[in-house]
Amino acid sequence: MILRMDLFVANTELTAIPIEDGRLAFLEQLALPWSNAAILARLIADTAWRADSITLYGRRHAQPRLTAWHGEARYRYSGMTLEPLPFTALQLDIKRAVELATGRRYNSVLLNYYRDERDSMGFHADDEKELGPEPAIASVSFGATRTFILKHRRLPKTVKLALGDGSLLLMAGALQSHWRHGINKESTPRGPRVNLTFRHID
Repeated sequence: MILRMDLFVANTELTAIPIEDGRLAFLEQLALPWSNAAILARLIADTAWRADSITLYGRRHAQPRLTAWHGEARYRYSGMTLEPLPFTALQLDIKRAVELATGRRYNSVLLNYYRDERDSMGFHADDEKELGPEPAIASVSFGATRTFILKHRRLPKTVKLALGDGSLLLMAGALQSHWRHGINKESTPRGPRVNLTFRHID
């Protein structure tokens, strides 16, 4: 079942989503001085997108989406080391809005560009040691709504969230230790979506 995120909406503050073994909070619309459509267009046009490959179980696989890494620190995951590009002016404005909404500080952002319904993200946890034992990951989405799926590592539990245009999802506490998350390919046509996941690299 996909949770209707409008049931959790607060006007300007994050609203907690009940979940075991971690913390989730949601905001339907991040406050920014531009339209979501204008932000999406700028992110697509102005980002130096990369088509990378990752290592899974000893084999290289092309990532089924485009990515970019910006901020103050390098990041290592799935056999890759990402050297950061500087934050852009737009990214800094979004980062400040995210920090205001979540009450946390971030020094890096991973951008994912889902070009259509065929792009996806495999199930994983953001549990690299440089993120710390209980990382806070702030995920902002612009463009087409996609279903964000969380699967518990030990229990037969699955949570599905429909993340819409302009929404903010905060994952925190022990969530990354107990849950994996991903986005599946879809058969229904979907427009472009850019997701920014802000984090703090120790």
